Amino acid sequence: MSDHQNSGREQGMEKYFFRASTEDFKKIPMYPIAYWASDAVFSNFGLEKLRDVADAKQGMATSDNGRFLRFWHEVSLGQLCVDCKSATESELRPEKWYAYNKGGEFRRWFGNNEYVVNWKNNGEELKEFVEEINKLRPGGRLKNQEYYFLENITYSSLSSGLFSARYNPPGFLFDTKGSCIFPISADKNGLLSMLNSNVAQEFLNILCPTLDYSSIGINAIPINLPDVRYLAEPLVGLAKGDWDSTEMSWDFTSFPLVRPDHRQPTLKTSYHKLRSHWREMTQEMQRLEEENNRIFIDAYGLQGELTPEVPLNEITLTCNPHYRYGGEKSEEELEAMLLADTMRELVSYAVGCMFGRYSLDKPGLILANQGETLADYLAQVPQPSFPADDDNVIPLLDGDWFPDDITLRFRQFLRVAFGDAHYEDNLAFIEQALNVKGKRNYSLRDYFLGEFYADHVKRYKKRPIYWLFSSPKGTFSALVYLHRYRPDTVSVVLSYLRDFRKKLASRLDYLQQVAINPSASQSEKTKASKEADTIKKQLIELDDYERDTLYPLATEQVELDLDDGVKVNYLKLGKALKKIPGLEAKED
Repeated sequence: MSDHQNSGREQGMEKYFFRASTEDFKKIPMYPIAYWASDAVFSNFGLEKLRDVADAKQGMATSDNGRFLRFWHEVSLGQLCVDCKSATESELRPEKWYAYNKGGEFRRWFGNNEYVVNWKNNGEELKEFVEEINKLRPGGRLKNQEYYFLENITYSSLSSGLFSARYNPPGFLFDTKGSCIFPISADKNGLLSMLNSNVAQEFLNILCPTLDYSSIGINAIPINLPDVRYLAEPLVGLAKGDWDSTEMSWDFTSFPLVRPDHRQPTLKTSYHKLRSHWREMTQEMQRLEEENNRIFIDAYGLQGELTPEVPLNEITLTCNPHYRYGGEKSEEELEAMLLADTMRELVSYAVGCMFGRYSLDKPGLILANQGETLADYLAQVPQPSFPADDDNVIPLLDGDWFPDDITLRFRQFLRVAFGDAHYEDNLAFIEQALNVKGKRNYSLRDYFLGEFYADHVKRYKKRPIYWLFSSPKGTFSALVYLHRYRPDTVSVVLSYLRDFRKKLASRLDYLQQVAINPSASQSEKTKASKEADTIKKQLIELDDYERDTLYPLATEQVELDLDDGVKVNYLKLGKALKKIPGLEAKED
């Protein structure tokens, strides 16, 4: 036991104490009282610090994130810039929204690229706003502008646990919560590798004991980069591939299950092949991270203090259920959750194909600019195997009332994407995976009517791109795609409502005839009368929804501007849309 760590016992009770020299503490910047640290750990604080080989910088505070920040998926693709190289270039570019790093959840190597900031004309509007607001009350800060758009290593300054660093290519601005490190003399890959090692975490436990990873603490990390082949590059590659496999990445191309390299005769076997690929990715990242730890444990002489092992729940890939879900769950529970989420994501991708946001015939985003139409879609995909909806309204109803009903369209998608041969088995596989509560006779339609929209709102962080028009009790529901919205879209929804009402009224007439038909059995009459009573109430609901909400809104021909963001635009359509709890909450 070292001089730093001595323990003693008193009679009748166990008592632990540590003995340390104040001279040792003075080796550590800001002199934190790290009484548990060993001689080997203390000795490293005599090395050069991160501030000697790189600059760790805080970014901007806008003072009004609701006005100046958006999730990238809220705005027009043509107004999105993720590759600007300099402030001078931003003065010349036409785009309004620029890639913005804001920290985010625990994730190493790459990802959390979700936000954009209004930096049109080199931030002209934001700079003017901050200048004005600071005259009234200090708060807005556009710090370290000379570092904007430079390649960097970013990290989340606030964390509930472990530190995580990620590579940022050139093109990003950054936030106070998404601070960045800019290598000067240090090797970029070496520095990123070191920061994501458990050696860096050991130092940060001393420098940042409150889990606020401030630039002061980061700058004080001792740096010793050995002359080896660093592992950051393959680790960033794995993390980027994982990030880009989801809709939340602006580099998303297509859903993994529909790609040729994972295709098998059935959806079930395709999923199993994809799952094996994900497992291999996770194991490879775990192997590389453990080798990375070994490199830096040796470099800092901490063989007696740390071991290189990395638990699965710290392998930060979305395809890794141990990280994604955490907790004390069994392997069976984790696999069921991952399968269910993968099927939800397949459904989400299919809905994107229905609206023309994606296509089975062309990778990447297709319709993602404000007001785009079917003609714009056909210009990019002239002969689609699964065409986009023509009027941007897709009904979600309790039966096959319309040929473009969402359940019917998904079944068509399934046949096109995976073939006819195993269609019934494929559909049953999806329904079984989605039925997480084990309900009897659960169907795809049950999912669309029940959980789909809540899943979509959650996936898109309460800034959904598909909006649900819904009567008060949900008898009538229809989806529209925000980026294809036009002032007459509500009128199209209204026409569906009126058609549906006519069909319900015809159904009511039929049921009333059954109820008085002398040749019908008593059970048939009873059943018909019960359904007729339900439809009468539904017709009243639809009449009220049309009169009080949908018709007045249709006559207004409401204009939306994607630059205003979902929060502002969703509220413009008021009670016509399904309420999203928390949408009106203040921006972070």
